Amino acid sequence: MSTKPKVVLVACGTAIATSTVVAKAIEEALKQAGIVASIRQCKAAEVPNYSKDADLVVTTTPVRTEKNIPVIQTLAFLTGVGKEAVIKQIIDVLKA
Repeated sequence: MSTKPKVVLVACGTAIATSTVVAKAIEEALKQAGIVASIRQCKAAEVPNYSKDADLVVTTTPVRTEKNIPVIQTLAFLTGVGKEAVIKQIIDVLKA
């Protein structure tokens, strides 16, 4: 019996550098936590279109989603400040 991977949408302004840094950090943290996940990157403006099947949105800028899914807005992956707390929050949301 396989578990369906969780879908984490990572958004930033342009979906280039910032979201790549955040996505790689989340991917590594989830792997260490034993959580199977598909990490997808997009521009903040694309979140309403891409979030329909997401379990969680992690963003560096305010975003709007089409449905009631958890959104974590943080700069912790860029600054390092509070990073462990945000990783714990991400893991808690995905395990819920």
